[in-house]
Amino acid sequence: MSHSPFPGRRSVLRGSLAASAALTLPAGLGAAPAFALSGRPQAGWGVQTGDVTADSGLVWVRSDRPARMIVETSATESFRNPRRWHGPLLGADTDFTGTTRLYGLHSGEQIHYRVLLADPDDPRRTGEPVTGTFRTASRHRRDGVRFLWSGDLAGQGWGINPDLGGYRIYDAMAERDPDFFLCSGDNIYADGPIAATQALPDGSTWRNVTTEEKAKVAETLAEYRGNFRYNLLDENLKRFNAQVPSVIQWDDHEVRNNWYPGEVITSADTRYTEKSIDVLAARARRAFSEYFPISTLRPGAKEGRVYRVLRQGPLLDVFVLDMRTCRNANSPGDQTVDPQGILGREQLEWLKRELSRSRAVWKVIAADMPLGLVVPDPMEGKPNFEAVAQGDPGAPLGRELQIAELLRFIKHQRITGTLWLTADVHHTSAQHYQPARAAFTDFEPFWEFVSGPLNAGAFPANALDNTFGPERVFVKAPTASNVSPAGGYQFFGEVDIDGDSGELTVRLREQDGTVLFTQTLQPGRVGQ
Repeated sequence: MSHSPFPGRRSVLRGSLAASAALTLPAGLGAAPAFALSGRPQAGWGVQTGDVTADSGLVWVRSDRPARMIVETSATESFRNPRRWHGPLLGADTDFTGTTRLYGLHSGEQIHYRVLLADPDDPRRTGEPVTGTFRTASRHRRDGVRFLWSGDLAGQGWGINPDLGGYRIYDAMAERDPDFFLCSGDNIYADGPIAATQALPDGSTWRNVTTEEKAKVAETLAEYRGNFRYNLLDENLKRFNAQVPSVIQWDDHEVRNNWYPGEVITSADTRYTEKSIDVLAARARRAFSEYFPISTLRPGAKEGRVYRVLRQGPLLDVFVLDMRTCRNANSPGDQTVDPQGILGREQLEWLKRELSRSRAVWKVIAADMPLGLVVPDPMEGKPNFEAVAQGDPGAPLGRELQIAELLRFIKHQRITGTLWLTADVHHTSAQHYQPARAAFTDFEPFWEFVSGPLNAGAFPANALDNTFGPERVFVKAPTASNVSPAGGYQFFGEVDIDGDSGELTVRLREQDGTVLFTQTLQPGRVGQ
């Protein structure tokens, strides 16, 4: 297989995505599959790839009825002499979703694939193939790496608006031709019903595509599944999924706003009949694992967890955190001892170990919440905090103790090339953390970049906590709360690593791709 140059992907997509783009959604696609006795299995929700490495990747699909998943791959769009992969039998136990692991792939190559769904009783009867493409990570430094990140989709009741063309931001992201997309959490808003209309401040009306499962907060497994399925009604997102591999993490809205293990929903929130967060989280996690191709959550995976490291060649390792599953209860955050923190001891030790082992030039820590931005938790009417910072600018307390331990470890182990990426707060910003400005000083300077939302309400910038000495170098945020996507303030970020120099450039972009801020970092240096 000959090397396919990085910028050439868009040209090959024009043909390979035609079949996927041409699919029309049948009526009632948001509902459970119909068990038709005639016809062939169809994949109207498109295809996805995820957790792609130099030699492997996962392909995802959903059928409209029981079917056998088959994947064919080729070096060209013609699919001459394709390699065939026999995937799982898709049935009701996984909501007719499934993933197939591709392995033994060539690094740094453009892979074309098509998914066929076969009748379990007659393998010769297959539906129309759905096609996609992705690029494996390169083992050659000279090829460079480009990826995007953002988060927060269909929040605050702002769903798929046909008047605006749906989730248009995905087309702008596809134009950047990334190797992969990192979604930093809040892939859905299970706690946010979507009504047919919402009033806008100028007197006009926002219209939403609606489904039965989005008419109330999600509580049942079927309702959580319906929330993930809702976003796949958007054609922009489906086209993007067929072009760009994903790296998915979760945060709170996949379950409920600001949730933590062991929480019991108070009687004040009458929307919920199921009051146990642990019960809701288990249902949400199952649906989450069914609707995204995640290597550590697929059936048969030994790990059974969200946090993981994805190695993208000599230039980049991505450390995907889970700051939700292992956290302690939200509190005022004033504890002087906090062994569990926001990561849990097991995940913290895993992260230390994997950072020490990494030989990549750049080590991106993908966090689903920011470090130095104060995020209150108003859910129970107490002065609790949702993220790491709690507004006290002094020495580390509460969850800050665990982050201080990690930052100290990175410094003393002389681990270079770390930077933090996150979303969650519904604006975009760049923070530089510097011990000379901080109450806690035993760490090396580092950057944290924030992006999002993808399609949700935008909010004013959060206050900073000076414990780790953040300086907000750039921010773009509205002055009002819950500005709709029609009012702008939708963002994604881009990371570009040059193969020759090793320089890493971060660009914060608006919904249409306009660059708002650029920061270039030098490899192997500290204090930048």
